[in-house]
Amino acid sequence: MSAPAAPTDRDRRRWARYLVNERAEARVYRELADRRTGEEREILLALAEAEGRHEDHWLQLLGAEPARLPRPDARTRLLGWMARSFGSIFVLALAQNAEARSPYDDEPFASSRMAADEKVHHEVVRGLAARGRRRLSGTFRAAVFGANDGLVSNLALVMGIGATGVSGQFVLFSGIAGLLAGALSMGAGEFVSVRSQRELLAATEPSDYADGAIPHLDIDANELALVYRTRGMPEAEASARARRAVQAARALGQGRAETGPITVADHGEVVGTAWGAALSSFLFFASGAIIPVLPWIFGLAGTAAVIVALLLVGVALMCTGAAVGLLSGAPPLRRALRQLAIGFGAAGITYLLGLLFGVSLG
Repeated sequence: MSAPAAPTDRDRRRWARYLVNERAEARVYRELADRRTGEEREILLALAEAEGRHEDHWLQLLGAEPARLPRPDARTRLLGWMARSFGSIFVLALAQNAEARSPYDDEPFASSRMAADEKVHHEVVRGLAARGRRRLSGTFRAAVFGANDGLVSNLALVMGIGATGVSGQFVLFSGIAGLLAGALSMGAGEFVSVRSQRELLAATEPSDYADGAIPHLDIDANELALVYRTRGMPEAEASARARRAVQAARALGQGRAETGPITVADHGEVVGTAWGAALSSFLFFASGAIIPVLPWIFGLAGTAAVIVALLLVGVALMCTGAAVGLLSGAPPLRRALRQLAIGFGAAGITYLLGLLFGVSLG
């Protein structure tokens, strides 16, 4: 990039802003590195070092440390606060979005190497965030989506019932009934799903039914090789392993040798327990479904209760939408607004239906 010959005061103010932002971003990466070990720590420290090189570039252009420096922008300050407070996957997800908005592509005083660095940084942070997303337990995702289901379904229910003109006590009863019905349905469905999955996995496991016969097989021609081939092993490898298994079984005087069984306990880490999944689904759904009912629980009724319910649910929907956006690497505000529109859209439809039924019954 070709830089103008004579920088203006406006240019120098922009350099100072770049300087403080680069320092703040380097600090974020170092604070995240303090919470990591091994390779991830080294990667984060390397990112901080790269931001330090960018900082040096702006210092050289400025000639010296300015007497007054601006504050880092709000996005960078937020990242720093989150890194100090949490050091979680959400910080990396926000940093990923931040690195994607580099100002250096159109900055005449930034080198092409700096602009290229920022693009690479985006991919590096994206890779680190992806590691964190993969490590996130399914329970967290279930919490977000289960709570969101409870929010939307019960808001739609109480809005529809309330629009018919019934008493606040009836709306409260309907909301509690909807909470229990939905949470129980979610819990029962999760129990059946996980139990069925575990039973399916158990049915596909290798068994020890024929282990006792292994020492008596012909070492050169035995059907144990067919067992290994059914598990996806190539023919030559299956034959060699079957031969070793017979030899080992004879030497040990027992049947179990090199069959490599997979136990049901191994699957527990993958699918979890049926009761645990059912309880968590019940609680996640209920935690979301209780929010639209809170105004009626505390004695509000009519328009006031509806407005408060919409405000509470709106905040909760935006939080769950932003969380989903961060987990997926998408802009959190856009996802939050989309979630808000979906939830309020469903509530609006049921409210109109309630008005229609209320008029018809009246």
